[in-house]
Amino acid sequence: MTAVTQPPSSPRPVTTLSRDDARRLALRAQGLLGAPDRRAGVRGVLRHLGAVQLDTISVLARSHELVPYARLGAVGRPAVESAYWADGHSFEYWSHAACILPIEEWPHFAFRRRARRAKGRRWHVMEDSERSCAAVLDRLTADGPLTTSELGGGRNGGEWWDWSETKIAVEWLLDTGEVVCTRRRAWKRVYDLAERAVPQELLHDDLDDSECIRRLVAQAGAAMGVATRADLADYHRLKGEQVEAVIADSGLVPVEVEGWGKPAWADPAALADAPRGRHRTTLLSPFDSLIWDRPRTERIFDFTHRLEAYVPRPRRIHGYFAMPLLAGGRLVGRVDPAREGTTLVARQVSMQNHKAVAPMAQALLEAATWVGCDSVRVERCDDPKLAAALVAELRQG
Repeated sequence: MTAVTQPPSSPRPVTTLSRDDARRLALRAQGLLGAPDRRAGVRGVLRHLGAVQLDTISVLARSHELVPYARLGAVGRPAVESAYWADGHSFEYWSHAACILPIEEWPHFAFRRRARRAKGRRWHVMEDSERSCAAVLDRLTADGPLTTSELGGGRNGGEWWDWSETKIAVEWLLDTGEVVCTRRRAWKRVYDLAERAVPQELLHDDLDDSECIRRLVAQAGAAMGVATRADLADYHRLKGEQVEAVIADSGLVPVEVEGWGKPAWADPAALADAPRGRHRTTLLSPFDSLIWDRPRTERIFDFTHRLEAYVPRPRRIHGYFAMPLLAGGRLVGRVDPAREGTTLVARQVSMQNHKAVAPMAQALLEAATWVGCDSVRVERCDDPKLAAALVAELRQG
């Protein structure tokens, strides 16, 4: 990092970062460089990242389980779920997507709840909103936390988007903050009254929009280490103009990153000392916050990442749920995994070069052990020589 002397009030960059500086800052900020905080555990990961994305796809495990695994290692999967949902430490709401959020962030999403209320609906329109919402609230008041099925059913019998009146009502109440998703049970949301699920000191919408957004921009900056305006907006799905309006008061400082070609901001705490420590070798969920944003991933890692689960099979290049391989602080390969009994199957593997073979074998073996598999089989690899080297390395492991 090169210091640049400027007056404190100057909007010009306070320092210039190399590409490697920025990459290491991003890795440390995301908990993937340096000693993991095992005492804080999964809850510490959640608080630090600010949001962990949920997704329906489960290959090795669901994405929200893979995120702490990538940072902490083989935390037991039941322990991961308990850490997220037990004792009211978190809630589910709309951040980057549907995400698990620390309960302390409840007040800072007031701006989004107000926006939903002002809009009047999301996708569906209720036939009788007053009656339907009252019926849901009455059931939750009387019977405690319930899933949509327990409330009366989520669909009218047609396609998945053909929601029942009850489903529309409870999701509207979730959007606007009268109801909270307190956990998932068999992948179904469990809804409760906000007044029962959110601690009283947090149960308010007192913060104005600017204060909410300022907090989320600062949190995103801390979770990314260094970021452009577009990066900051993408983290919690804010608008560019919202970020622009608060960034000067966010506590983030302007920096220049060589090769980025656009203004950037950094968390002052991230600049206080150079990132050092052990790099994690791991497979990353395609929904990991390190690689949420494709332009940022390409800019930082020179790595093009695309989830192909929704791409027709004949057009897939890397596979249904290709997981990037992080090793030595770089993205050096990817694998599309599956499970067959107690065998982890690497259905499609690609590696940057021979140096990626040993890390890929290590990551596959660790992941296999974590999910209860006792062997790894390589099905396809785009380079025959690297495939043979990987198989040999797995046998030695």
